[in-house]
Amino acid sequence: MSTAELACSYAALILADDGVEVTADKLQTLIGAAKVPEIEPIWTSIFAKALEGKDIKDLLTNIGSAGPAAAAPAAGGAAAAPAEAAEEKKEEEKEESDEDMGFGLFD
Repeated sequence: MSTAELACSYAALILADDGVEVTADKLQTLIGAAKVPEIEPIWTSIFAKALEGKDIKDLLTNIGSAGPAAAAPAAGGAAAAPAEAAEEKKEEEKEESDEDMGFGLFD
């Protein structure tokens, strides 16, 4: 993560903690007050647009609750086929390893 990304992230967290709306100007003001060198204004506008209308505290408290579950249905059947093939391959390898030993359960 770059210095610009870190500075914008921390500035956004400070604004959210104070209950202030995150805007590019406010982010730039905080970053300037912290004397972080050479932050291009594009970073503050990217962060402001990404966080526009979102509750940052809510995002932080729900980090792991909805992310992976939402991604699974979106993948659909295309991702299921490789997963099934991998499971079948593991089962075959397990069976082959028993044969390599020269004995089995019912021999």
